[in-house]
Formats: sequence, C-alpha cells, structure tokens
Amino acid sequence: MKNIYILLSLFLSLLSFGQVNVGYALIDKKMSAISTSSTNSTEAIANYIKANFKTDADKIRAVFYWTTSNISYDVANMYAVNFNETPQDRIIKALKTKKGVCIHYAEVFNDISNKIGIQSYIIEGYTKQYGKVANLAHAWCAAKIDNKWYLFDPTWGSGYVNNGKFIKKLNEYYFKAEPSKLISSHIPFDYLWQFLNYPITNNEFYAGTTQIIKSKKFFDFETEIAKYNKLPETDKLFESAARIEKNGVLNALILERLEGKKKEVAYLRHNANIEKLNSIVADFNEAVILLNDFVHYRNNKFKPAFSDDEISRMIQTPKEKLVKCQDAIYNIGAVGNENASNLASIKKSINEVLAQTEEHVLFVQEYLSKSKIARKLMFTKVSWYGVPLN
Repeated sequence: MKNIYILLSLFLSLLSFGQVNVGYALIDKKMSAISTSSTNSTEAIANYIKANFKTDADKIRAVFYWTTSNISYDVANMYAVNFNETPQDRIIKALKTKKGVCIHYAEVFNDISNKIGIQSYIIEGYTKQYGKVANLAHAWCAAKIDNKWYLFDPTWGSGYVNNGKFIKKLNEYYFKAEPSKLISSHIPFDYLWQFLNYPITNNEFYAGTTQIIKSKKFFDFETEIAKYNKLPETDKLFESAARIEKNGVLNALILERLEGKKKEVAYLRHNANIEKLNSIVADFNEAVILLNDFVHYRNNKFKPAFSDDEISRMIQTPKEKLVKCQDAIYNIGAVGNENASNLASIKKSINEVLAQTEEHVLFVQEYLSKSKIARKLMFTKVSWYGVPLN
C-alpha cells in the first residue's frame, strides 16, 4: 500500500520581513563558514553544530540559519509529489540539490535538530495569508528549547515567491515563533501540535478568531504529547485521526489527511493481524509436534519410564498451546477476504486437533489414577487420530 501524502504548499511573498537579530550574527557567521564536506549529510551538519555551539538556543538558531540559507524553494516542482519518497529520500535530495518544497525543509530541520539532541517534530497542516486560506497543505516544525515549545517554519523563513520565482531572504518572524502567535497563519491538522492549552478550531481559524479563549476546556498538551510518544504507531494514527475529525473537517485538505490516516490505520492493523495469524500457525505447528511426540510415547506404552508429572506435562503442554491458539484465532480481527479461506481452515484444524488432544488428556488422567498393574492393561496402540492399531 502506498503511503498517503498531501501536496505541500507554495508560500507567497509577505509584506514585511523580520530583520536579522544582532544577537544571532556570530552564530550565522559561524554557520556560513561550514565547509562543503560538512554538509553532505545531516549527521555531518549536526556534528559541526555540536562542536561549535553549547546552548540549545544557539544550536537551534544554527539549524534554522543553515536550513533557510542553503535550501531554495523548488517552484518548478511544487506540485510534483513523489508518493514513494521516504523521509531519508527527501533529506538526501534536499542536501544534494539544495532545493525542495516545505516537506524537504522540514525534514532537514527536524533531522538535524534531533541529531543534536533537541526534541523536534514535523507538523502538517494548512495556512492562511491576507485572510485567505491556502488550497495546499504545508509543513513546518516545532522544537523544545529550555523547556518551552517554539515553532519554526524554515520554508517561509527562507524567502518568498514573486512572479513564479523564488527570492531568498531570511525572515526572522518564522524563527522561534510563539505558538499563540503563529496559529493565526498556521493551523495543524491535528490540534495536539498547536501547543496550546486552549486549541483553536478550524472554524475559528477560518473566521480569524484565533485569540486564546480560556473559557474553553483546558487541554494539557504536554501530558498528551508524552502519552502520544509512548503509543505504538497504529494507536498514534488512530488517536490523531480522532482529533482531526473532532476539530472539524472544513476543507478538502483536512478530509484528505483524515482519510489518509484512517487508511494507514487499516493497513497497519491488517498487517498486524496477518503477523498474528502467522504466529498462531507457528504455535499450532509446534503444538502438533509435541502432540505427535506424546502419541509416539503412548504407542510405546510410556517407555522409557517418566514420572507421573512428566507424563502429565507431555500432554498438558500441547493442550495449553492449542487452547491459546484457539483463543487467539477467534480474536484475531480482519485479515482480508484473500485470507478468509485460510483462516477458516486453520480454525477447523485447531478445533479438530484440540478435540483429539482432549481424548489423550482423559487417557492420561485415567492412567495416572490407576495402580501400576492396572496401568499396563490400558495400552493399545493408537494412530494420531485415536484409531486402535491392535
């Protein structure tokens, strides 16, 4: 199944641009001096940053400055979305060509940030400029600096597009932006990534009413992010989809993202169920081997002699495995129409073998209840299916 991605947004020229902060001049100068050989990978860039800067505040500035200064917006390919491109593919492409759209900027910024030990995330959502909501999705980043979350848009921070051409110009507004301020132009699909205790709805974003309203229900995003990080991937997608839907599906971009996450959930759950089915089959085969060992031992009249406990375990172990297989197979969930007949066949086999095992269990229980002399009279060779042989 192909991964689901969304077209990434073109950023338009803005009326004003932030001025370079004098406090960043030395950091920017140091990053401008990085050698070409140190920019072939995000790991090399991260190593350079770690070697030259001590504080997280300085390091994140270095990441932002390098990304915005060295990658140019790829206007010609803004609609050319490669659905099979992995995050690593995007990073390699951006570093090699020094071009990309917003997801390439975000991947590079995020990867370097994490490699220098700064917690960072890529955020996907949509934007608004001059009161108009964009019809393409966008990607930006969040990073935690000195125990506080800030937002970074290295795409919009690198320049702007004018008459179909990219003009490189550093825009400081998109460096360490306060979540409560950037929400007026950038809204995530999933409100978890607004980093606000009183999240904005899509309706409010459209209406331009993005002021914080504390009469709303309090949302502890810090706790929720911590919970999110501990979830398996399928649960992350499922809960994210629920939040997206809860915040209002007002446009095609939100709907596409919501449907994409639901498809990913279904895909991952299907694969997980197939893995469970394969595991059940493996356990079933192991139980059959153990059962055959017991049948052989029974046909040999329980020779060589084992203790009563050992004989009991010889049949109880495959029975326990079969019971476990039976429970699992009836709670496995959807495995697809293409596997329906296999599933039915496995269920039937487990039930049949378990029934035969129960007969052997009863035999052992009776055997162990008798005296040594009476035990010898019980033996008749049987087939695996319990049919007497003599």
